[in-house]
Amino acid sequence: MRVLLSTIGSRGDVQPLLALALELRRLGQEVRVCAPPDFGDWIGGLGIPFTPVGPELRSTAKPGPSSPPSPRQRRHMAEATIAAQFDAVLAAAEGCDVIVAATALQVAARSVAERRGIGYVYAGYCPAVLPSPHHAPPVMGTLGETPAREDDHRGLWEADARRYNDLWGAALNAHRTSLGLAPVDDVRGHMLTDAPWLAADPTLAPWPGAPDLEVFQPGAWLLPERRSLPAGLEVFLDTGEPPVYFGFGSVRAPEGLAEAMVGAARELGLRAIVLRGWAGLSLPDDGADCVSVGEVDQRSLFRRVAAVVHHGGAGTTTTAALAGVPQVVVPQQYDQHYFARRVGELGIGVAHPPVVPTVDSLAEALERVLRPEVRTRAEAVARAVRTDGARVAAHRLTTLG
Repeated sequence: MRVLLSTIGSRGDVQPLLALALELRRLGQEVRVCAPPDFGDWIGGLGIPFTPVGPELRSTAKPGPSSPPSPRQRRHMAEATIAAQFDAVLAAAEGCDVIVAATALQVAARSVAERRGIGYVYAGYCPAVLPSPHHAPPVMGTLGETPAREDDHRGLWEADARRYNDLWGAALNAHRTSLGLAPVDDVRGHMLTDAPWLAADPTLAPWPGAPDLEVFQPGAWLLPERRSLPAGLEVFLDTGEPPVYFGFGSVRAPEGLAEAMVGAARELGLRAIVLRGWAGLSLPDDGADCVSVGEVDQRSLFRRVAAVVHHGGAGTTTTAALAGVPQVVVPQQYDQHYFARRVGELGIGVAHPPVVPTVDSLAEALERVLRPEVRTRAEAVARAVRTDGARVAAHRLTTLG
């Protein structure tokens, strides 16, 4: 069986697919990955055939002013994205038996599967991306904004479907027509199907149910633990009390964030680890109480820190929950607001207020999560978090061949 795993997004979108790829390979299946060019070296280093799609994304996280695109610019971006997807995914899918597409930008993958006459699975990493009467759809935003609280979930999902059609419909159907495929009138439903997969932990992110969807939830797709950390980081961890980890991953960070992070830790007499991330965060000084790191194995690191302050991505939230470490979530957009809320509901951390973080706001949030009862609750939840999601999904995929 030959499987194409396809996504467009940041590391948090790619890494779960690599976890699934390794499990599929362990079962003797052939795997290919189609993802942004930022990840070519990483994927190639794992010995997995790789096809790049679209432009590099790393520059989108750099600090600085930004303005939302105009409706005309948004349409042009959608047309370019659709064209890039059809070119890359259609080529990568040659000889494959099934496509697994992840994230909400994978608009072309199902059409490619139809054209190739092969199977198709959509996988989401958060319940909020799938329509349900029990929650509202995720919204795009910026730091300092929060989604409006609405009770009319049905109306919000209907508006969400219209946005998909308005943004993607014309470009998608133009390419479908060129491939001899019939047009679709519900882009989101076409992409998700009525049987999507939910690659999220059932304890951290349970599926609430929906009358029109048959959702398969195998659990989160986690890369195997590598254990080794950089030597300098090991020395830092071994020469003092557990520090606070601060990381915004691949998302945009406001000016002065690193200074606020380190300042908050110092306010409480704590040491700090700051992830540089795609925003290229740098330390405010060369103090011995803080250290800057690049990409590291979070599963190895998080068990050794006092708390994790992060943006609320699905992967980071799940890894911190598995480690049993208290969390402060600073959500910006999309599914991050969902995970911020769930961390609070589970009692394993808090959501930072919807403002740009400052020394005082981060210190106040850290004081709340560093209480013994939060650590105790986090450790209890950690025992319920599953680690076999990728394996379960890989076995399920083999039945589709």
